[in-house]
Amino acid sequence: MTDIHAIILTLDEEKHIARCIESIRSQCASILVVDSGSKDRTREIAAGLGAEVIENPWINYATQTNKAISACAGKTGWLMRIDADEYLTPESAAGLHDLLDRQPRDVGGIVVRRQIVFLGRRIKWGAIEPSWQLRLWRAGQGSCEQRWMDEHIIVTGRVVRSNIDLVDENLNSLDWWTSKHNRYASREVIDILASRGLLGENMDIQRHSASWQAKLKRFVKERVYEKLPGGVRPLLFFLYRYVARLGFLDGKQGYYFHVLQGFWYRTLIDAKLDEVMALAKRRRIPVSEAVRLATGFDPNVAVPAPAQPLPRIVAAEGERSRERAVAH
Repeated sequence: MTDIHAIILTLDEEKHIARCIESIRSQCASILVVDSGSKDRTREIAAGLGAEVIENPWINYATQTNKAISACAGKTGWLMRIDADEYLTPESAAGLHDLLDRQPRDVGGIVVRRQIVFLGRRIKWGAIEPSWQLRLWRAGQGSCEQRWMDEHIIVTGRVVRSNIDLVDENLNSLDWWTSKHNRYASREVIDILASRGLLGENMDIQRHSASWQAKLKRFVKERVYEKLPGGVRPLLFFLYRYVARLGFLDGKQGYYFHVLQGFWYRTLIDAKLDEVMALAKRRRIPVSEAVRLATGFDPNVAVPAPAQPLPRIVAAEGERSRERAVAH
């Protein structure tokens, strides 16, 4: 039977970590928790459930994920990335080994179906489902691309879909949710400015991901959405998701979700972009310095690559991948 090694990133996740680990531990040969300084009982709970817990200072998800991958060097079988506030359905967990044992050797990654539960309701409409994410890959054949936001696992080999359901159900308050998305907006600003060549050469932004859906979303985001006027595009995006893609069918919770995640969050990103550029112009300072002053994030922080550099191969689902050597 194929070994599965789970990777979980944590920071103050005592509300979620037991649920997450218990949903997968019967199927996993090992579970690695990479904690970035939790002040609650996260590490204690994880260790009590049999997980190995290590600590690593937080920079961003890419750095932390690659730290976890490096810590799994030498393991065989498959790695699985799962967030602390996510869990596998019982049916999906039970079918993991059968799924992996059936994969031919040229398959390097597997995409799962991600469900989002917001305020107690599964959000199905508004272009939210289906959401395919690469969360399983062969040990030694994957690494995380170096981005501040919307990072993806890049693998060698073919990527295929599965019937595995991964549920994202965060139990924290809306106050926590908005604070998190405020930080997300700052990180997204860094990626946008880097893609425009305004942050020098320290940012290694890769324009590829391992899932065809993620590749398409990134293409539309960078080539269409970001070309629209700032301030207008969040409204158009909300109308697209809530009206054109029937987001209203998810009821009151769907309305809150699409207003907050599709309109408020995108508006916040545009406002932060304007704030950074105005600050750089007013003080006559580099854009990277304006980012640091306005957001508290330092875009010049180096993002370390995995300990053993991998050839990055862009794999589209159901088709052979083509090698792209990417410098770390």
